[in-house]
Amino acid sequence: MPETPPARFPALYEATLAPLKRYLARLLGSHNDAQDLAHDAYARVYKAMHVQPIEQPKAFLFTTARRLALNQIKRRRIAPISDADNSKIIEFTPAETPNVERLVMAREEWTRLETAIASLPPGCRQVLLLCKVEQQTHAEIGAALGIAVSTVEKQHARALRLLRVAMQDVLETPGQNSTEASDHVADY
Repeated sequence: MPETPPARFPALYEATLAPLKRYLARLLGSHNDAQDLAHDAYARVYKAMHVQPIEQPKAFLFTTARRLALNQIKRRRIAPISDADNSKIIEFTPAETPNVERLVMAREEWTRLETAIASLPPGCRQVLLLCKVEQQTHAEIGAALGIAVSTVEKQHARALRLLRVAMQDVLETPGQNSTEASDHVADY
């Protein structure tokens, strides 16, 4: 009479735990992640043993673990999470009160931005304000103005290009390249 799945599982667990964790640690680069995935793989194999007999449980276990590891690697690429990347951690320290010089510079930049927006061609200005201030989509703007969505997109892109040119010297601060500066204008 063949052994029942629960009877075969402890032997499988004892024989494969260390090699499986080493294998997963090599794949994932983390012993903690390897231990978590090994646990998940054992849980899936245990459930599968109850559904149908598995001829080669060790091979099934390692295949299951490899697939779980590959899925985790894919998820990391889509939404990477890193404990070592402390640059993106929000610090809960009070912000500095802006000094007079910063306030004056901010007012000057705001005035230049307002002037740059006012100097845009009327169609570009209208599309930009509807998109950025009124938070309307290109489709909504097109419907409101009676123009094609592609025209709205072109007017929006043109407005942002013209603003970048107008604000170029303000945006290029020390330690900031022009690509970062261009990205900043798109936020307006």
